[in-house]
Amino acid sequence: MINTYKNMKLLIVLNHPAHYFVFKYSVLLLKDRGYEIQYVICNKDILENLLINEGVDYIKINERRKRKQSFFSVAINGIIQLIKQDLKLFKLTRKIKPQLLLGTDISITHVGKLLNIPSFVFNEDDYEINKFFCKFSYPFATKIVSPNVCSVGKYVNKKIAYNGFQKMAYLHPKYFSPNFLNIKDIVDVNEIFFVIRLVSLTSGHDVEEKHYGISNDILDIIIEKLSKRGKIFISSEKSIIKKYQQYALFIEPNKIHHLLNYASLFIGDSQSMAVEASMLGVPNIRFNDFAGKISVLEELEHTYGLTYGIKTNNPQALYNKIDELLMMPNLKDEFQTRRRRMLADKIDVTAFFAWFIENYPESKKIMKENPDYQYRFK
Repeated sequence: MINTYKNMKLLIVLNHPAHYFVFKYSVLLLKDRGYEIQYVICNKDILENLLINEGVDYIKINERRKRKQSFFSVAINGIIQLIKQDLKLFKLTRKIKPQLLLGTDISITHVGKLLNIPSFVFNEDDYEINKFFCKFSYPFATKIVSPNVCSVGKYVNKKIAYNGFQKMAYLHPKYFSPNFLNIKDIVDVNEIFFVIRLVSLTSGHDVEEKHYGISNDILDIIIEKLSKRGKIFISSEKSIIKKYQQYALFIEPNKIHHLLNYASLFIGDSQSMAVEASMLGVPNIRFNDFAGKISVLEELEHTYGLTYGIKTNNPQALYNKIDELLMMPNLKDEFQTRRRRMLADKIDVTAFFAWFIENYPESKKIMKENPDYQYRFK
């Protein structure tokens, strides 16, 4: 099939470190086919450092400020930042003149609508969980590229549903090969170690309702349990207080998945890293008030047994699950078996993304008439 556009230019807008990886391998496929692709970022956390380490050219149009933990402050700041970003992206898009706008950012949908350029939003959060993002982007988006299990509210007519997970686009074994040499400076070859991830829980979807995660008291007990078995690394969005400094993880952002792959257990209040651990077949527990709410994680937990979600009102269940997993014989082998079953069910998300982008709008028609076409990408 031949792409519709000659000398196609794509503009990809990112606002989270993990989202770079979502597009990384599809972009490599498309560049090999002669596409001109420009990354644009609204810097968040380590996103800019990640792109620098990856040697990727990018344009930065906004700098995210640290957000206060209340819905009002997040909403007001978000709207102000969105207006500024819309204006900057509008000017940049008129200059670059791309044929498609892609990404994980609200602004591409507004600019696309104004300039009559198709915009594809890639998202694996349910509409009900991330209402701020969805309400401001979905009405204006051309297409919403999202896993089968995800809810897009009333915008089902715009959804391009695929049987996979967004993070498979970079953690599928076709694209990710773990290499211990990337972490040899921080852990020994045969050393048992654990990764703990703490997030700030101040994103829009975190504060639309009250959501809590791992408190210091609970973290103390987790550390007490794990320290008897191996080394502990703590990765945190928040500043790590003095008593936890000895566990602080210092690693280049493009090596974090290599570390996670070799961990014996992951525990965190992060949704993203719990999904990443599941993609790698690493035993993991997420402890926060999103447990039971997110479709992607619900499928990973209840269909494939690759993760466990526990709400913060039941810390004893967390401690019991840690003990249970640490005592499970052949724990890592068992999770690798579960991972293989999951991978066998799903498509090659990277190849599917590249095909859909390259062949749009014909690909839109194909997916509408024959959604099973996606199973050609295995």
